Amino acid sequence: MTDVLGYEHFAATGEDFGAMVIRQLALNHPELLCGVHLTYIGYAGSLPQQSNLSEKEQKYLQTTQQWAMQEGAYAMIQSTKPQTPAYGLNDSPVGLASWLVEKFRAWSDTNGDVETCFSKDDLLNNIMIYWVTETINSSMRLYYEIGHTETGLKPGQRIDVPTGFASFPKDINPPPREWVERFFNVQRWTEMPRGGHFAAFEEPELYADDVRAFFRQFR
Repeated sequence: MTDVLGYEHFAATGEDFGAMVIRQLALNHPELLCGVHLTYIGYAGSLPQQSNLSEKEQKYLQTTQQWAMQEGAYAMIQSTKPQTPAYGLNDSPVGLASWLVEKFRAWSDTNGDVETCFSKDDLLNNIMIYWVTETINSSMRLYYEIGHTETGLKPGQRIDVPTGFASFPKDINPPPREWVERFFNVQRWTEMPRGGHFAAFEEPELYADDVRAFFRQFR
């Protein structure tokens, strides 16, 4: 952004791993950012003492732990033995499709029917990107690299860059506002009427409108 494109000041928005990249950018180069917009923070930093948590925060952490036990097997294997499933999926189009589509179904506002949110063409396009480029292996290995690198905020660290957060109801255990405010300087908070984890893909208009509304003040 600075060395190649020549921007001295810019905004950033992201979901999932994009949000993690933005977190590191805002932590290490806050002077470059006028603001950041997120839909997800993952494991943002070290846990505060339980006595300092609100009821909503305590429930959020409990639900997060339950989710990890029930739905987090993919993350455990991808962060410890990523190449074990990767080569099998790379050789099996059916296996690859099932591995990917299951997440679209489980993490989106589908009520169990994935095609209420995504068409077959949408899903097949996504699968084919992995298939023809043979990149399921590298996408899984990213979990291993993150699992062996300190990426969260350390105790006492907080990102002061102005932050907008869009909370989609069917995302992976959406955090309460007070939890996000522990780690970010939240200036805008939007409770979305629908949508899940893949917000920009699933609800592009809702997502884009909120991004525009937040960054308009920094023009």
